[in-house]
Amino acid sequence: MLIGWVIWRFIIALFDRVVVKLGVNLYTTVKPIIFIIDTNHAMTTVTKPIDTDNKPILTIDKLDVQRGDFVLCQEVQLTLEMGDVCHLIGENGLGKTTLMSQIAGLLPIIHGTCVCAGAMVYVSHQLGISAALTVAQNLRFLLSLYGVDADDTLIDEALWQVGLEGLQDISSVQLSAGQMRRVGLARLFVLTPNEASFWLLDEPLTALDTTMVQRLEACILAFAKAGGAVLMASHQTIKATNRQLNLAEFAL
Repeated sequence: MLIGWVIWRFIIALFDRVVVKLGVNLYTTVKPIIFIIDTNHAMTTVTKPIDTDNKPILTIDKLDVQRGDFVLCQEVQLTLEMGDVCHLIGENGLGKTTLMSQIAGLLPIIHGTCVCAGAMVYVSHQLGISAALTVAQNLRFLLSLYGVDADDTLIDEALWQVGLEGLQDISSVQLSAGQMRRVGLARLFVLTPNEASFWLLDEPLTALDTTMVQRLEACILAFAKAGGAVLMASHQTIKATNRQLNLAEFAL
């Protein structure tokens, strides 16, 4: 079972690297290209501004949020510029996760368009952590999808940032739900900023304590100040946001 999982992730890694290297606008009206395959991937600490040629980082135009023939919201509009951190809100069932899956290319866009001006990182509410690997092995593998050769120092730094220092060699199956969430978020603190200009975060604050929420908000703010943009769905209040998208305004 482990061998099969490794082979599958290797295939994903190859495709992911080819697509990320394109660095072009994505998503058409019917068959959007999947820009990020790993749905729990994310980036990090900022060292220099991100260059998107002064274009909006994300442009959503008259997009219908739908699964199959079932339309949840109609003609959603959103433009995110460099430095924007947008809070996606709406009642359960309005389509927040569906919209994020459409933006990420995991669900088709039937009506409307979605254009991303650079590479994207999608952090799903599903963890995507392998219980068969240690904490360090999970991080090292996920970072390798972006060509990052993570040494022990980098792994130690990431785990320290999320309060998991000393757990490098612990099997992931032994972790609590909150610790699993932290492993999934740890890569936000260590990947280089120019690997993606846009973060798509689905309920990243779930199962996090107050200290970790504050650290993640600081990381998001640093990323935005360097020129990135963030669209983040959460039922919790987010201090880092300067924009809001309420799906209730587009509901049928």
